[in-house]
This record gives sequence, C-alpha cells and structure tokens, in this order.
Amino acid sequence: MAFKNLFHYCTLVLLLLVFGFCAFEANARTLEDASMRERHEQWMVQHGKFYMDSYEKEFKYQTFKENVQRIEAFNNAGNKPYKLGINQFADLTNEEFKARNRFKGHMCSTITRTPTFKYEHVTAVPASLDWRKKGVVTPVKDQGECGSCWAFSAVAATEGITKLRSGKLISLSEQELVDCDTKGEDQGCEGGLMDDAFKFIFKNKGLATESMYPYKGVDGTCNAKAAGKHAASIKGYEDVPANSESALLKAVANQPVSVAIDASGFEFQFYSGGVFTGSCGTNLDHGVTAVGYGVVNNGTKYWLVKNSWGVKWGEQGYIRMQRDVAEKEGLCGIAMLASYPTA
Repeated sequence: MAFKNLFHYCTLVLLLLVFGFCAFEANARTLEDASMRERHEQWMVQHGKFYMDSYEKEFKYQTFKENVQRIEAFNNAGNKPYKLGINQFADLTNEEFKARNRFKGHMCSTITRTPTFKYEHVTAVPASLDWRKKGVVTPVKDQGECGSCWAFSAVAATEGITKLRSGKLISLSEQELVDCDTKGEDQGCEGGLMDDAFKFIFKNKGLATESMYPYKGVDGTCNAKAAGKHAASIKGYEDVPANSESALLKAVANQPVSVAIDASGFEFQFYSGGVFTGSCGTNLDHGVTAVGYGVVNNGTKYWLVKNSWGVKWGEQGYIRMQRDVAEKEGLCGIAMLASYPTA
C-alpha cells in the first residue's frame, strides 16, 4: 500500500511539473508574441503602414514575424560580411517583394547592343572611386511601389554625365520618363529598359528638372509643357561590353553607369550594410546605378551601387556588391547589361 501511495504521489508531482512547464512555455510564447506584435505596431508607425482590415493586418503580421525571425537568425550566425535589417519591406513575402521589380530583363536576348565603347582603350583607373565625393551624384530617391527602377537608373546616370560635362548637379525628372516614354518597351510603372530611356532622352532633346516635373510614383499623362523645358540633354548612349567586369570598371572610373541586377533574393530584400556576397542569380529584374568601387580592409573588392528604394534601405540607400567574382556575369549579373549616356 505504501508503495502504491508513493507511486501515485510521484505521478502527481510529475504531472504537476509537466503542467507547470507547459504553462511556463505557453506564457513565454504569449509574451514573445506580444513583444513581436508590439514591434510590428512600432514598425507600422515608423513606416506609415496601414492595412485595410484585421484580416490583412494579421496576414502582414505573420509575414513580418517570419521575416524578423529569419533576419535575426542570419545576423546571429555572423558568418557573412554583410548584415540584414528590418526595413520597409518587412511585411512583404519574398514573392510580393519580387513583384515590385519591373526591369524587363526577360528582353535581354532581344536587345541590340551598341558597337562602340569609348573606354575600350583605357589602361589606368584609380584603385577606388566614389562619385558621391566628387559631387556627381544626387541624393537617394525612392521609386515607391511603382516599377520605375529603369527610369531612376537612367536618370542617375544622366545626372552624373551632366555634372561632369557642365559642372552643374541637377536633379532630373523620373516622372517625365514614366509619363512620356511610353511608345516603345518602356511602360511607366509596368517596367522598362535603361537603353530605351536613353533613346527617349536623346530624341526628346533632354529632360526637365525634378522640381519642374515632380515624381508621383504612378502612371500619368505626359505633361508636354513641363517636358518641353529641358534642363539637361545627352548626345546618345553606349553599352558596356557584356559579361566583363573589367570593361565595367573602365566605364565606372569615368562616369556613373546604369546596370541591371538580379535583386530578387531575401538577403537583397533586407540588406542593411557590409559587402554583399549573397547568392543570387542572373535573372535581371532591377535597374540601379554603379557610382563607384573600392576595396575593404580584408581585400574584398566591391561595386558601390545607388538604389532607388529610399535611404531606409541598405547603407543609406546604397549597397556595396562584391566585385571581381568568378562568374563572368558579375555578382547578381551586374556586368551583363550595363550602359551609360554620352555627352
């Protein structure tokens, strides 16, 4: 009888311990979820996010939670030379994020490349270069939810050559390209190509200033009056020989260059700093601008790239991408489809 009572007593104690542990775990999970929900609320305020109803908010919260956990796990591993951050894309699944990138990379095989490359015979370039420090780059802009990366890339390159030619740094209009450059492959927020944007700027005899034709982030009707007030023009454009980082280096050493990249990966979505060496393909889906290059202390070479996702992404709107990689296309395809305006 005593043994049976002892057995029941031990069983009761064990059950109490199990129930207590489960209650502790449940309470910990509840506190963890409450903390994450508070972080989501704070993030919403920080980025001005609003949702249509409680169902959308719950879906976005779950996405936010999964992204945050994955970002923190990546950073805690500490085995990469770059970090990820909780930015304005934190409530987007990677599929939703990829849908925002509208560079028409699928047309690469149909693009006729220009036969001339004026920097072909350049033999000496600086060991490092940052066109921002030479006053050739305007502040980082934000394309918003409009798929107009191609326009921002082309405009940044045009702003650069304008400064180098005239000595004046002028912020030019992306919205003019979105609204007015619609007779060919460029289709505003639905995507476009930098080469076609350069063709438009040349045929249009220039672009208006940002202040004259401000960015709206939506497709609009071409404002012919504003578009007629040209603040800068180009004489044409040239393509950098494809799949050659050495050729791209010669071009970037002389002016900011439009480049196309594969920006579809999770790590690119949440990049916050360091030299990006992440895995990415060559499915070109985003247009950006190479505005320099350099080498970090450990000897890793990088491209300095200006993006158009605002200053809350990356290094104040920029990313340093590994340079001189084994693949001829360059990291994320950066050497596949580069071009620049001529003055």
